[in-house]
Amino acid sequence: MSVNLFNAVEFSHLLLKKTLKPGDKALDATAGNGYDTKFLAELVGAEGKVFSFDIQKEAVNNTQKLLQTADLEKNVKIIKASHAELDSYLEDKINAAIFNLGYLPGGDKKIITRAKSTVKALKKTIKLIENDGIVVLVIYSGHPGGDDERDAVLKFVADLDYKKYNVLNYKFLNQPGPPPQVVAVKKRI
Repeated sequence: MSVNLFNAVEFSHLLLKKTLKPGDKALDATAGNGYDTKFLAELVGAEGKVFSFDIQKEAVNNTQKLLQTADLEKNVKIIKASHAELDSYLEDKINAAIFNLGYLPGGDKKIITRAKSTVKALKKTIKLIENDGIVVLVIYSGHPGGDDERDAVLKFVADLDYKKYNVLNYKFLNQPGPPPQVVAVKKRI
């Protein structure tokens, strides 16, 4: 029997696929080019809802175009705002969330996610997550500011009450540069 070791994106999608079902609600805290938003929309189906955040107009436009091409825009609300402000837009509980930390691929590498706003958003997301729901963070730290954000996120999740949350850190140890790592926070029942 062969065992697959998934890259960061594949592993994050596996966790989301195992958690979400049609009709669920999900959050993409960092829309980027829209690939995770599209993936979430496919998982929750027409009866579900996806909330997708990004501060960059380019990311919002890229996500809208991708969703329109795939005919998935009906069950997605794209919000041009910081993920740190997600509680201004979401009131309902969600079943899963994903964060891709770093910068917009193909965009301005000076515009990055930052430790302060990410931890603020993470705290708010943890409060919104349903029992047995999951928050997945794909952390890219190979850019200025990336180490600070990674360290702040890891400290926050390491301090979560183990009776309420299971926390996983998935990373390759022998990759060049700082390889991306996946942190998953599963809310226990």
